[in-house]
Amino acid sequence: MSEITEIVDNLENRISKLLHRYDVMKQANESLQEELTSVKAEYEKLEVNLQTSQEQVQTLKAANAMLGSTDHKRETKLKINSLIREIDQCIVQLSE
Repeated sequence: MSEITEIVDNLENRISKLLHRYDVMKQANESLQEELTSVKAEYEKLEVNLQTSQEQVQTLKAANAMLGSTDHKRETKLKINSLIREIDQCIVQLSE
C-alpha cells in the first residue's frame, strides 16, 4: 500500500512542477507578446519616418535642381512633367 501512496505522491509532485513550469512559461509568453507589440509599433513609426524622409529628400533634390544644380536635373524634369500631366488631367475634369 505504501508503494501506491509513494507513486501518487510522486505524481502529485510532478504535476505540481509541471503546473509551475506552465505558469512560468505563460508569463514569459505574455511578456514576449507585449514586447512584440511594442516592437511592431516602433517599426511602424520608423517606417513612417523613413517615408517622410524619403519624400523630403526628393523635394530637396528638386529644389536644388531648380536653383541651378545639374546633379538631379533629369529627375526634376520628370517630376515637373508628371505634375504638368496631373494639372492637365485636373483641367480636363473641371471642363467636363
